[in-house]
Amino acid sequence: MRAFAAIGIVMMHVQANLTIKPTSNYLTDTIIPFFTDFVYLFMMISAFGLSCGYYERIKLNQITPNAFYQKRIKRILPFFAIMVLIDVLWERNLSSLLEGFADITLCFGLYPNADIRVIGVGWFIGLVFVFYMVYPFFVFLIDNKRRAWATLIASLVLTLIGIHYFSSSSFFDHPMNFGRKNIMYCAPFFVVGGIVYLYREGLAKWECKHQWLMLLIAVAITILAFVSFDYVPKYIPTLILFAAWLVYGLGSKDVILNNKVALYIGKISMEIYLCHMLFFRVVGIAHLERHIQNSNLLYIITLLGTLIGAIIFSHVCKFYVIGRIKWLK
Repeated sequence: MRAFAAIGIVMMHVQANLTIKPTSNYLTDTIIPFFTDFVYLFMMISAFGLSCGYYERIKLNQITPNAFYQKRIKRILPFFAIMVLIDVLWERNLSSLLEGFADITLCFGLYPNADIRVIGVGWFIGLVFVFYMVYPFFVFLIDNKRRAWATLIASLVLTLIGIHYFSSSSFFDHPMNFGRKNIMYCAPFFVVGGIVYLYREGLAKWECKHQWLMLLIAVAITILAFVSFDYVPKYIPTLILFAAWLVYGLGSKDVILNNKVALYIGKISMEIYLCHMLFFRVVGIAHLERHIQNSNLLYIITLLGTLIGAIIFSHVCKFYVIGRIKWLK
């Protein structure tokens, strides 16, 4: 599922940043722009995946803070640092140097309303690292199923307050820029990932026995979500939509989610997400728009060039560069 989320985000960014847009239709006007919300699916998967590795160990005091945070930093920082260095060298100005330093600390998600352009998509890393910082508290909040559901309700209320109160200019001269770069705005997505973890065994068994039924449910929820976007706030339908697909992915054995290509892309999905805009810029150097008159063909070729470059770069860096670094304890 990580693979499809990463590819979807690349598709969205390529279309959004092309000077010459592909033909306007339902796919390009509605479906592909929606792919930007796959970052929320990444949040759910991050909370679920982190809980698989650390929930019980933290709850039972079987891992030290040093070991926990050291592993998280080792997972994120090396590739992110490479991307930051490339971006700073590309821009070569004081702003990029200052923003690059903030990036390298991994603590830039704590800045209020920071708009960091060095690795612009890196805001997600800053947000996720804030989640890592508070993960022990997160374990406390979902200590049991009843508390987890109460936490979800409280997080939704806090999010709605942030959207409709703290972001309202009618209450403040300088309203808060409350959006997806804020941990409180995204909290319900992380909590849902934790709740799915708590129910994982029962959900996986049920989904294995009723895979086609769960697929139909997920498809139905997807259709209803897209229909409801015009009538209700997008936040809640998106939360339900990605929860349904995460549950479907738990016990799914279908060839779409479990083929070798999808599993491989899933392993480097974070790296693809971080570096794809670099390769969009690289492809842009060729000025394909001068040679390709068909806007749809231009989009497809630009997308393929961006994806192929990002995949190759991610593979080499992760498995041949970073993978061979001997980390000091």
